[in-house]
This record gives sequence, structure tokens and C-alpha cells, in this order.
Amino acid sequence: MITLTVAAVAMTATILMAIGFARRRIVVVTVSGTSMTPTLQPGDKLLVRRCDISVVKVGDIVVLEPPRVPVSPEITVLGPLPARTQWQVKRVAALPGDPIPSSVQEAAGNLRIVPDGTLIVLGDNNASNDSRLNGPYPADRILGLALRKLAEATPLGTRPPTS
Repeated sequence: MITLTVAAVAMTATILMAIGFARRRIVVVTVSGTSMTPTLQPGDKLLVRRCDISVVKVGDIVVLEPPRVPVSPEITVLGPLPARTQWQVKRVAALPGDPIPSSVQEAAGNLRIVPDGTLIVLGDNNASNDSRLNGPYPADRILGLALRKLAEATPLGTRPPTS
């Protein structure tokens, strides 16, 4: 009987450690804008694995913090930091060492190659606040890689529609 209890405690501890590890590595992000339409819609939930640029590939969807950019070309003081991080969901278009895409060239200035420690990200919707406006994004601002879109949950106490 005591052996069974010790085994149960060990299993419970293992499960709790796994949950703790997963919570540090996996986050759920809710899409709030239209920059990734039609691929993602406002309200979509994404399962995101925390990572750095070393695991990211061109074509991946990432969640990252936008760069702080000058308020205008005439004013070199950077805008104030928001009270809370405002994450962006974007598709990776180029990685360090890749050529700067033509759609980003104006924002990238004299750069022709994506510099080390940066990446080029674009929204699937052309009306997106992304590298076309901000140039390369710092790679250290990546929260993680979108693994998949989560299915909508049915609220408790309701049944899904039947056909």
C-alpha cells in the first residue's frame, strides 16, 4: 500500500513538473488585428512555442514585439514604451544573410542584406504594420513560433450546432 502511494506521489510530481515546463515554453496568443488576414482572423487563438531566431525559417509565423522607431523622420526621440507589450503576429520573409525583399527596400534604406540579429517580417495583408514600414525587426524581440491555430472551444453548457 505504501509503495502505491509513493508511486502516485512520484507520478503527480512528474506531471506537475511537465505542466510547469510546458507553461514556460508554450503560450496562447489571441490575434487582435487584421494584418494576417486571410490566414488569421481577429479572435483566432495561436499555440506559440517560445524560441529564438535559431529555430525560425522563412515562411514561419512568429509572434514578436515591434521595434521602437522614431516618431517621425524629423524627430529622433523614440516614442514612449507602452505600459504593456504589444505583440505582433507576422510571417517571416527573410533571415540574416538573405537579400532584403523589394517590398521592404525603402524602409531598409541602404541595406541590401538582412543584418545579423534581425529578420524581415510581413503581414499576409498588405495593409500591415511590418518591415515594409519599420525595416528589419530585432531578432531578440521574438516571443515564439506559432505552432498552430487552436480550435474554438464550445462554451460550457452549450452544444455545438448539428446539421
